[in-house]
Amino acid sequence: MNFEFDQDSPLYQQIANQLAEMIFTGVYQAGDQVPSTTQLSASLNINPATVLKGMNQLVALGLLEKRRGRGMFVTPGAQEQLATKHRDDFYRNYVVAMVAEAKKLGIKEEHLQELIKRGYQDDGQ
Repeated sequence: MNFEFDQDSPLYQQIANQLAEMIFTGVYQAGDQVPSTTQLSASLNINPATVLKGMNQLVALGLLEKRRGRGMFVTPGAQEQLATKHRDDFYRNYVVAMVAEAKKLGIKEEHLQELIKRGYQDDGQ
């Protein structure tokens, strides 16, 4: 398991984000047990309370569930929940801005659809 940290956001948030990404990409699937707080804190050399805070964020989002005495497990539907969030983020972060820019440039909806289709065909090359 490879975690990369930056200085831009709190460690617990980065742990939560990176574990969520591992669930989204299928590294951990529904029913899989994720590493324990103790295992993660030891391997990452981070305070266990920090790791637990990040993992508890995923519990609050319904992506992980705690099983007393057994650990934390990926919930059924977690991957699809994350896929939906990624699609929503894509719409907000890219599509809305692209449509606004197209309108500013006078590009009609039909032409924008043609450009998008061309982008799919060209694979962006």
